[in-house]
Order: sequence, then structure tokens, then C-alpha cells
Amino acid sequence: MIPRLGALTQDTLWCFSQVKGTIEIGATEADIISTVEFNHTGELLATGDKGGRVVIFQREQESKNQVHRRGEYNVYSTFQSHEPEFDYLKSLEIEEKINKIRWLPQQNAAYFLLSTNDKTVKLWKVSERDKRPEGYNLKDEEGRLRDPATITTLRVPVLRPMDLMVEATPRRVFANAHTYHINSISVNSDYETYMSADDLRINLWNFEITNQSFNIVDIKPANMEELTEVITAAEFHPHHCNTFVYSSSKGTIRLCDMRASALCDRHTKFFEEPEDPSNRSFFSEIISSISDVKFSHSGRYIMTRDYLTVKVWDLNMENRPIETYQVHDYLRSKLCSLYENDCIFDKFECVWNGSDSVIMTGSYNNFFRMFDRNTKRDVTLEASRENSKPRAILKPRKVCVGGKRRKDEISVDSLDFSKKILHTAWHPSENIIAVAATNNLYIFQDKVN
Repeated sequence: MIPRLGALTQDTLWCFSQVKGTIEIGATEADIISTVEFNHTGELLATGDKGGRVVIFQREQESKNQVHRRGEYNVYSTFQSHEPEFDYLKSLEIEEKINKIRWLPQQNAAYFLLSTNDKTVKLWKVSERDKRPEGYNLKDEEGRLRDPATITTLRVPVLRPMDLMVEATPRRVFANAHTYHINSISVNSDYETYMSADDLRINLWNFEITNQSFNIVDIKPANMEELTEVITAAEFHPHHCNTFVYSSSKGTIRLCDMRASALCDRHTKFFEEPEDPSNRSFFSEIISSISDVKFSHSGRYIMTRDYLTVKVWDLNMENRPIETYQVHDYLRSKLCSLYENDCIFDKFECVWNGSDSVIMTGSYNNFFRMFDRNTKRDVTLEASRENSKPRAILKPRKVCVGGKRRKDEISVDSLDFSKKILHTAWHPSENIIAVAATNNLYIFQDKVN
């Protein structure tokens, strides 16, 4: 169902401070959310933060009294995924910050997810336990070994009910394969392999093999002084296990086919929009850098996000995008100050809804933007504590560029650039979205639902 833009309610809105799953007002640098991801069913939602923690929220089941009322998302599990490290060979500190989380399709009762910091990817198993064994012969109830001389009877161990406990255990650690910082991980549609991408290389991994990976893209020049671009994001095709795309800091997208060559330095397709010479400025190269690339669920389109726009590309047309959406064009006059405060280097993500008909991305002042591809309508909404009353309809926000400002508008000079929506996620089948605003997680759902 296509959501009615502007009709999202705060029926399921909370502000979670990422401190061991507790709700707190205060926050530190480590509590800032760095990634958000729904699993394939939408029943689980995972967030990672700068402190290396992963917090998983589970959707409550519909109650018998309120069959049609959607379940809320509550904390399901919290665990420390990565710890800070130090590379003594390079005298380099490795942050514990979680850069990306990717879920694997559920095959049994347990859940599996990949999480990565700058250097190391980990495969985690999240499972439930509600029974414990009792009646050991060689151990007492505390788990200590008993003296065999004291054992005079043979007992049959039994399973006793216990309070539900959720355990997160690392099953694989994929390390020592990246010289530069990992910016993307993507699970292949064969569910046997995944890839990890850093600034200059993309590696292909098998889930069962941790001590070696296969390098499929390497753009590092022989002389680093000749370096002109870096890899910014990469993703596998949702249906074809041989195809993937990666974007660059030059605003280009390359589609690669692993059947054509073992090392995919030669792309199959090259997507680039020629720049209008009249619009060229000192900031052109910076704002054209692509911060996120996503295949549509159908696999027909690619969506990219640069600093000012979201673009939709058809895989069959390489010379220009079929759709371009202005996210915050009113910031063009502010590029100089945004460069001085480093905001111009912010990396915004973009997401599709389940039917590929609506796209969403973030902006400043805790604003996020939604674009309906069918009606060409767009809306600006705000995630804030001030309007966090249950079931309150989010009112569209407008930014005034110049001239007289209306009562419900906000001046571009009043925008708070420290409040930014970099990470968003959309439920795979329903109109439920998750928005990370610094250390707060907001969950909205469509009023129609």
C-alpha cells in the first residue's frame, strides 16, 4: 500500500537512548546511533551505535483484545558487538563504532546478523532459551564437579522452564582483510556469500570461511598521488547473485558482473550524469559524491543519494537518471558555511518502501523527506521530542528561503545543523519507518495502518 504522505502518526513513537536498552534523556558520544536496519520480516529492528553496541527491538504480537492494533517495538536484546582496538603496526586506533548491520534471512528459530566497524565484520547468532537442564550426575546444581565417591544413584537429567533469556553469540569473525575503513557490507542473494567494501577495495567472503576473502574490486593506483576517487557504497543485486553495484566520490555508479571476470575492475555498466558547466562551483565535486546506493526491491532501479539530491536510475539507461528529487535545495546558498563546519561531508542514507513507490531520506533540523514516485508529491516531516504525543499526526514542515515567513514555516537561517537524520529504515512490507536522530530512535507508522 502506498502511504498517504503526511499521514504518518506517532502511534508507535519512542525516543530510545542507546544505553543498554534503557530509556534515558542524557546521552554521550558513544550513544549516537550509527546504523538502523529492519530484518527481512520486519519483526526485528536493529540499531548500532558509536559505542560498538547493537540493540535489537522486537515487535510485540497483536493482543486478543486489540486484534487490529499493531504491536509496539520493545527492546529484545542488547550486546556489545565491537570493542576499541589499537593497531600497533600502524599506530592507529580502531573505533568500536558500528558502521553497518545486515540481517540474514531466518532459516530456523535463531536470527543471524552481520555487524561491522572500520576493520572487522562479525556474524552474530541471536537465540532464545526458556529451559535449563537440571539433575546432572557429575555436577551439582551450582555447576561444580562432584566427587565420584559421593555419587550413589543415577539421575536422569530433565529440562525445567526458566525465564526467557535472549543470547547473542559471535559465530564468525572476519578480520584482517581491509587496509582502509569498511563503509558497506551486503549479503548476496545466494545467502552463502557477502561482500565488504572499503575506500579502495571490495572483498567477497564465504560465510563458512573466515581466514580468507576474494578481492573482486581494487581501484588503488600504483602511485597513491594519482588517486582521484574512492568507493563510497556497494550493494548486491537483490535477485542476481552475480551482479553488484558500487558508487564513488565522483558521483558515478558502476554495475559489475562477476561472471565476466574474476576481478571486476572493468565494469559492465557505468552510470553518470553530465554536469551542467553553468552550475559548476568550488563545491561541485564534494556535493556530487554519492553517500548511499540502493537497489530497488524489484532489482530494476538503483537509487543514489548525494549531498543535495536523491536520484533514481534505470538499469537500462546509463547516461542520466530517470528521476531526480531535491532534498534540501535551499542549502545551495549555505554551502560555504556548511564546508567550514564540515557538514558538507555528512553521509545521508536513502531507503525504498516495500513496493518501491516511495523513497525516504534525511536532512537537517531532524527533518526527513519522503517522495512519492507515482504522484510526484513530496513532504518534509520532523522527528522531535516536542511532537511525540501518541497517535499525533505529523504535520508537514516547510522551510522559508527568503521574503516573508509564514507562521508554520521555519527560516533556513534557523535550521539546526547539529540535528541531522543520517540513518533511516523502512519496514519491508508495511508503512512503518525507523528514523535515527542522533541518540534517539523514532518509529512511525502510517495512520491508515
